Amino acid sequence: MIYGHIKMKNNINQIGKEVIDLQIKALRKLKNSIDKSFDKAVKKIIRCKSKVIVCGVGKSGKIASKISSTLSSVGTPSFSISANDCSHGDLGKISKQDVLILISYSGNTEELKNIINYAKMNKIFLIGIVSNKDSYLYKSANIKLFIPKVEESGYGIVPTSSTTAQLSLGDALSITLMKKKKFGKLDFKKFHPSGNLGNKLKTAADLMLVKNKIPFVDENEIMKNALKVLNLKKLGFLVLINKEGLNTGVFTDGDLKRLLQKKRFIDNLKIKKFMTKKPFTVEKNTLATDILYQMNKRKITNICVYNKDNKKKTIGVIHIHSLIKTLK
Repeated sequence: MIYGHIKMKNNINQIGKEVIDLQIKALRKLKNSIDKSFDKAVKKIIRCKSKVIVCGVGKSGKIASKISSTLSSVGTPSFSISANDCSHGDLGKISKQDVLILISYSGNTEELKNIINYAKMNKIFLIGIVSNKDSYLYKSANIKLFIPKVEESGYGIVPTSSTTAQLSLGDALSITLMKKKKFGKLDFKKFHPSGNLGNKLKTAADLMLVKNKIPFVDENEIMKNALKVLNLKKLGFLVLINKEGLNTGVFTDGDLKRLLQKKRFIDNLKIKKFMTKKPFTVEKNTLATDILYQMNKRKITNICVYNKDNKKKTIGVIHIHSLIKTLK
Protein backbone atom coordinates (compact mmCIF):
# COMPACT_ATOMS: atom_id res chain seq x y z
CA MET A 1 0.00 0.00 0.00
CA ILE A 2 2.81 2.38 0.83
CA TYR A 3 4.44 1.62 -2.53
CA GLY A 4 1.18 2.29 -4.32
CA HIS A 5 0.79 5.63 -2.54
CA ILE A 6 4.30 6.68 -3.58
CA LYS A 7 3.65 5.63 -7.16
CA MET A 8 0.41 7.65 -7.29
CA LYS A 9 2.13 10.68 -5.77
CA ASN A 10 4.94 10.52 -8.33
CA ASN A 11 2.38 10.21 -11.12
CA ILE A 12 0.57 13.33 -9.88
CA ASN A 13 3.84 15.27 -9.69
CA GLN A 14 4.79 14.10 -13.17
CA ILE A 15 1.53 15.36 -14.66
CA GLY A 16 2.11 18.76 -13.07
CA LYS A 17 5.65 18.89 -14.42
CA GLU A 18 4.48 17.95 -17.92
CA VAL A 19 2.00 20.86 -17.91
CA ILE A 20 4.78 23.25 -16.91
CA ASP A 21 7.16 21.77 -19.49
CA LEU A 22 4.64 22.44 -22.26
CA GLN A 23 4.33 26.04 -21.12
CA ILE A 24 8.11 26.45 -21.01
CA LYS A 25 8.27 25.20 -24.59
CA ALA A 26 5.55 27.67 -25.54
CA LEU A 27 7.50 30.57 -24.03
CA ARG A 28 10.67 29.53 -25.85
CA LYS A 29 8.75 29.58 -29.12
CA LEU A 30 7.28 32.94 -28.24
CA LYS A 31 10.70 34.41 -27.43
CA ASN A 32 12.05 33.32 -30.81
CA SER A 33 9.04 34.85 -32.58
CA ILE A 34 9.63 38.41 -31.33
CA ASP A 35 10.43 40.48 -34.43
CA LYS A 36 9.95 43.91 -36.02
CA SER A 37 6.20 43.73 -35.42
CA PHE A 38 6.79 43.90 -31.68
CA ASP A 39 8.98 46.96 -32.17
CA LYS A 40 6.29 48.60 -34.33
CA ALA A 41 3.56 47.83 -31.77
CA VAL A 42 5.53 49.44 -28.94
CA LYS A 43 6.26 52.57 -30.98
CA LYS A 44 2.63 52.87 -32.09
CA ILE A 45 1.35 52.63 -28.51
CA ILE A 46 3.91 55.19 -27.33
CA ARG A 47 2.58 57.63 -29.95
CA CYS A 48 -1.05 56.99 -28.93
CA LYS A 49 -2.57 60.13 -27.42
CA SER A 50 -5.65 58.35 -26.15
CA LYS A 51 -6.23 54.85 -24.69
CA VAL A 52 -5.25 51.28 -25.43
CA ILE A 53 -8.33 49.06 -25.60
CA VAL A 54 -7.71 45.32 -25.09
CA CYS A 55 -10.27 42.65 -25.95
CA GLY A 56 -10.49 38.88 -26.26
CA VAL A 57 -13.04 36.06 -26.08
CA GLY A 58 -13.28 33.38 -23.40
CA LYS A 59 -9.93 32.67 -21.72
CA SER A 60 -8.32 35.24 -24.00
CA GLY A 61 -10.79 37.78 -22.62
CA LYS A 62 -9.46 37.20 -19.11
CA ILE A 63 -5.91 37.58 -20.41
CA ALA A 64 -7.00 40.84 -22.05
CA SER A 65 -8.20 42.17 -18.69
CA LYS A 66 -4.89 41.36 -17.04
CA ILE A 67 -2.82 42.91 -19.84
CA SER A 68 -4.95 46.05 -19.74
CA SER A 69 -4.55 46.28 -15.97
CA THR A 70 -0.78 45.96 -16.24
CA LEU A 71 -0.58 48.58 -18.98
CA SER A 72 -2.52 51.07 -16.86
CA SER A 73 -0.38 50.40 -13.79
CA VAL A 74 2.84 51.22 -15.66
CA GLY A 75 1.77 54.43 -17.34
CA THR A 76 -0.18 53.45 -20.46
CA PRO A 77 -3.89 54.34 -20.01
CA SER A 78 -5.90 51.27 -20.91
CA PHE A 79 -9.10 49.36 -20.27
CA SER A 80 -10.49 46.03 -21.44
CA ILE A 81 -13.87 45.46 -23.06
CA SER A 82 -16.06 42.39 -23.41
CA ALA A 83 -16.34 41.02 -26.94
CA ASN A 84 -19.92 39.97 -26.24
CA ASP A 85 -20.90 43.39 -24.93
CA CYS A 86 -19.43 45.03 -28.03
CA SER A 87 -22.31 43.61 -30.05
CA HIS A 88 -24.72 45.40 -27.71
CA GLY A 89 -23.43 48.96 -27.63
CA ASP A 90 -19.92 48.81 -26.14
CA LEU A 91 -18.28 49.47 -29.51
CA GLY A 92 -19.04 53.11 -28.75
CA LYS A 93 -16.29 53.00 -26.09
CA ILE A 94 -13.64 52.78 -28.82
CA SER A 95 -12.61 56.06 -30.44
CA LYS A 96 -10.56 56.80 -33.56
CA GLN A 97 -7.68 58.02 -31.40
CA ASP A 98 -7.42 54.71 -29.52
CA VAL A 99 -5.22 51.72 -30.24
CA LEU A 100 -7.20 48.48 -30.23
CA ILE A 101 -5.57 45.16 -29.27
CA LEU A 102 -7.53 42.01 -30.08
CA ILE A 103 -6.41 38.64 -28.69
CA SER A 104 -7.46 35.33 -30.19
CA TYR A 105 -5.70 32.01 -30.64
CA SER A 106 -7.68 31.08 -33.74
CA GLY A 107 -8.28 34.61 -35.00
CA ASN A 108 -11.64 33.55 -36.41
CA THR A 109 -13.77 33.87 -33.30
CA GLU A 110 -17.24 35.01 -34.34
CA GLU A 111 -17.56 37.57 -31.54
CA LEU A 112 -14.45 39.42 -32.75
CA LYS A 113 -15.59 39.86 -36.35
CA ASN A 114 -17.98 42.69 -35.51
CA ILE A 115 -15.20 44.50 -33.63
CA ILE A 116 -12.74 44.01 -36.50
CA ASN A 117 -15.26 45.34 -39.00
CA TYR A 118 -16.02 48.32 -36.76
CA ALA A 119 -12.29 49.08 -36.51
CA LYS A 120 -11.91 48.90 -40.27
CA MET A 121 -14.92 51.12 -40.92
CA ASN A 122 -13.77 53.78 -38.44
CA LYS A 123 -10.05 53.52 -39.24
CA ILE A 124 -9.17 52.50 -35.69
CA PHE A 125 -5.62 51.17 -35.44
CA LEU A 126 -5.71 47.42 -34.77
CA ILE A 127 -3.01 45.22 -33.22
CA GLY A 128 -3.77 41.51 -33.43
CA ILE A 129 -2.31 38.92 -31.05
CA VAL A 130 -3.04 35.72 -32.90
CA SER A 131 -1.71 32.23 -33.74
CA ASN A 132 -3.38 31.64 -37.11
CA LYS A 133 -1.94 33.43 -40.15
CA ASP A 134 -4.93 32.42 -42.26
CA SER A 135 -7.40 34.03 -39.85
CA TYR A 136 -9.58 37.09 -40.30
CA LEU A 137 -7.85 38.83 -37.37
CA TYR A 138 -4.35 38.23 -38.72
CA LYS A 139 -5.26 39.50 -42.18
CA SER A 140 -7.12 42.55 -40.81
CA ALA A 141 -4.64 43.74 -38.18
CA ASN A 142 -2.44 46.76 -38.88
CA ILE A 143 0.26 45.15 -36.75
CA LYS A 144 0.31 41.38 -36.37
CA LEU A 145 1.87 39.95 -33.18
CA PHE A 146 2.12 36.30 -34.09
CA ILE A 147 2.18 33.70 -31.33
CA PRO A 148 3.47 30.34 -32.65
CA LYS A 149 1.06 27.45 -32.32
CA VAL A 150 1.76 25.44 -29.20
CA GLU A 151 0.74 22.18 -27.60
CA GLU A 152 -1.99 22.61 -24.99
CA SER A 153 -2.29 20.49 -21.85
CA GLY A 154 -5.27 18.26 -21.07
CA TYR A 155 -5.47 16.07 -24.17
CA GLY A 156 -4.22 19.01 -26.18
CA ILE A 157 -7.50 20.90 -25.93
CA VAL A 158 -7.46 22.95 -22.70
CA PRO A 159 -6.21 26.56 -23.25
CA THR A 160 -3.07 26.57 -21.11
CA SER A 161 0.17 26.97 -23.08
CA SER A 162 -1.49 29.42 -25.49
CA THR A 163 -2.88 31.66 -22.73
CA THR A 164 0.50 31.62 -20.96
CA ALA A 165 2.09 32.84 -24.20
CA GLN A 166 -0.57 35.55 -24.63
CA LEU A 167 -0.07 36.75 -21.08
CA SER A 168 3.72 36.79 -21.42
CA LEU A 169 3.52 38.78 -24.65
CA GLY A 170 1.26 41.28 -22.90
CA ASP A 171 3.76 41.57 -20.04
CA ALA A 172 6.59 42.05 -22.53
CA LEU A 173 4.66 44.89 -24.19
CA SER A 174 3.83 46.51 -20.85
CA ILE A 175 7.34 46.46 -19.42
CA THR A 176 8.93 47.57 -22.69
CA LEU A 177 6.52 50.52 -22.80
CA MET A 178 7.25 51.26 -19.15
CA LYS A 179 11.00 51.47 -19.81
CA LYS A 180 10.72 53.37 -23.08
CA LYS A 181 8.48 55.94 -21.41
CA LYS A 182 10.96 56.16 -18.52
CA PHE A 183 8.16 55.32 -16.11
CA GLY A 184 10.08 54.86 -12.85
CA LYS A 185 9.48 53.64 -9.32
CA LEU A 186 8.15 56.98 -8.16
CA ASP A 187 5.65 57.04 -11.02
CA PHE A 188 4.65 53.48 -10.19
CA LYS A 189 4.18 54.50 -6.56
CA LYS A 190 1.51 57.07 -7.52
CA PHE A 191 -0.66 54.28 -8.90
CA HIS A 192 -0.12 51.94 -5.93
CA PRO A 193 -0.61 54.04 -2.77
CA SER A 194 -1.97 51.24 -0.56
CA GLY A 195 -1.12 47.72 0.56
CA ASN A 196 2.26 46.02 0.90
CA LEU A 197 3.39 47.21 -2.50
CA GLY A 198 2.46 50.77 -1.64
CA ASN A 199 4.44 50.55 1.60
CA LYS A 200 7.53 49.27 -0.19
CA LEU A 201 7.28 52.19 -2.59
CA LYS A 202 7.07 54.81 0.14
CA THR A 203 9.86 57.35 0.11
CA ALA A 204 11.77 59.30 2.73
CA ALA A 205 9.38 62.20 2.16
CA ASP A 206 6.44 59.96 3.16
CA LEU A 207 8.00 58.86 6.45
CA MET A 208 10.19 61.68 7.74
CA LEU A 209 9.55 63.85 10.77
CA VAL A 210 9.65 67.54 9.84
CA LYS A 211 9.91 71.08 11.23
CA ASN A 212 9.73 71.28 15.04
CA LYS A 213 10.02 67.49 15.35
CA ILE A 214 13.56 67.57 13.99
CA PRO A 215 16.07 67.64 16.89
CA PHE A 216 18.03 70.67 15.68
CA VAL A 217 20.80 72.08 17.90
CA ASP A 218 23.27 74.88 17.20
CA GLU A 219 26.72 73.38 16.68
CA ASN A 220 28.18 75.83 19.22
CA GLU A 221 25.73 74.84 21.95
CA ILE A 222 27.17 73.49 25.19
CA MET A 223 26.51 69.87 26.07
CA LYS A 224 24.25 70.65 29.02
CA ASN A 225 21.68 72.47 26.84
CA ALA A 226 22.04 70.09 23.90
CA LEU A 227 21.26 67.07 26.06
CA LYS A 228 17.98 68.69 27.11
CA VAL A 229 16.92 68.63 23.45
CA LEU A 230 18.12 65.02 23.14
CA ASN A 231 15.91 63.99 26.07
CA LEU A 232 12.96 66.06 24.85
CA LYS A 233 12.89 64.78 21.26
CA LYS A 234 13.50 61.13 22.25
CA LEU A 235 14.98 60.14 18.89
CA GLY A 236 18.42 59.15 20.12
CA PHE A 237 20.30 61.76 18.12
CA LEU A 238 20.69 65.47 17.42
CA VAL A 239 21.12 67.32 14.13
CA LEU A 240 23.78 70.00 14.48
CA ILE A 241 23.49 73.10 12.33
CA ASN A 242 25.54 76.25 11.73
CA LYS A 243 24.38 79.87 11.52
CA GLU A 244 23.10 79.30 7.98
CA GLY A 245 20.95 76.42 9.17
CA LEU A 246 23.05 73.85 7.32
CA ASN A 247 23.83 70.40 8.68
CA THR A 248 27.38 70.14 10.02
CA GLY A 249 27.02 66.77 11.75
CA VAL A 250 25.01 64.63 14.17
CA PHE A 251 25.42 63.67 17.79
CA THR A 252 24.01 60.30 18.82
CA ASP A 253 23.37 58.29 21.97
CA GLY A 254 26.43 56.29 20.97
CA ASP A 255 28.55 59.43 20.79
CA LEU A 256 27.34 60.39 24.28
CA LYS A 257 28.23 56.99 25.75
CA ARG A 258 31.72 57.12 24.27
CA LEU A 259 32.23 60.66 25.57
CA LEU A 260 31.18 59.72 29.11
CA GLN A 261 33.71 56.89 29.10
CA LYS A 262 36.45 59.47 28.52
CA LYS A 263 35.25 62.52 30.46
CA ARG A 264 33.41 62.81 33.74
CA PHE A 265 32.27 66.42 33.47
CA ILE A 266 30.81 67.36 30.10
CA ASP A 267 28.15 70.03 30.82
CA ASN A 268 30.13 73.00 29.49
CA LEU A 269 31.82 71.29 26.55
CA LYS A 270 30.81 72.42 23.06
CA ILE A 271 28.91 69.64 21.33
CA LYS A 272 30.47 70.20 17.91
CA LYS A 273 33.81 68.89 19.19
CA PHE A 274 32.26 65.46 19.67
CA MET A 275 29.79 65.25 16.80
CA THR A 276 29.92 62.76 13.92
CA LYS A 277 30.90 64.80 10.90
CA LYS A 278 29.56 64.04 7.41
CA PRO A 279 26.73 61.76 8.52
CA PHE A 280 25.06 59.51 5.94
CA THR A 281 21.98 61.29 4.55
CA VAL A 282 19.33 60.46 1.94
CA GLU A 283 17.43 62.46 -0.68
CA LYS A 284 13.70 62.82 -0.01
CA ASN A 285 12.71 60.57 -2.94
CA THR A 286 14.79 57.60 -1.75
CA LEU A 287 12.68 54.47 -1.33
CA ALA A 288 12.02 53.23 2.20
CA THR A 289 13.40 49.78 1.34
CA ASP A 290 16.70 51.31 0.20
CA ILE A 291 16.92 53.46 3.33
CA LEU A 292 16.37 50.47 5.63
CA TYR A 293 19.06 48.51 3.79
CA GLN A 294 21.57 51.35 4.21
CA MET A 295 20.71 51.86 7.87
CA ASN A 296 21.18 48.17 8.65
CA LYS A 297 24.40 48.08 6.64
CA ARG A 298 25.82 51.11 8.46
CA LYS A 299 24.37 50.11 11.85
CA ILE A 300 22.64 53.46 12.38
CA THR A 301 19.18 54.09 13.81
CA ASN A 302 18.47 57.62 12.53
CA ILE A 303 18.99 59.37 9.25
CA CYS A 304 18.74 62.94 7.92
CA VAL A 305 16.77 63.73 4.78
CA TYR A 306 17.60 66.49 2.30
CA ASN A 307 16.11 67.99 -0.83
CA LYS A 308 18.14 67.44 -4.01
CA ASP A 309 18.70 71.21 -4.28
CA ASN A 310 20.80 71.34 -1.10
CA LYS A 311 22.39 68.26 0.45
CA LYS A 312 23.46 70.19 3.56
CA LYS A 313 19.93 71.41 4.38
CA THR A 314 18.11 68.85 6.54
CA ILE A 315 14.35 68.90 5.85
CA GLY A 316 13.42 65.81 7.85
CA VAL A 317 14.63 62.88 9.92
CA ILE A 318 13.69 59.21 10.02
CA HIS A 319 14.01 56.72 12.87
CA ILE A 320 14.57 53.08 11.99
CA HIS A 321 11.48 52.03 14.00
CA SER A 322 9.25 53.95 11.57
CA LEU A 323 10.80 52.11 8.64
CA ILE A 324 10.42 48.69 10.20
CA LYS A 325 6.81 49.40 11.12
CA THR A 326 6.02 50.56 7.58
CA LEU A 327 7.74 47.65 5.83
CA LYS A 328 6.34 44.84 8.02
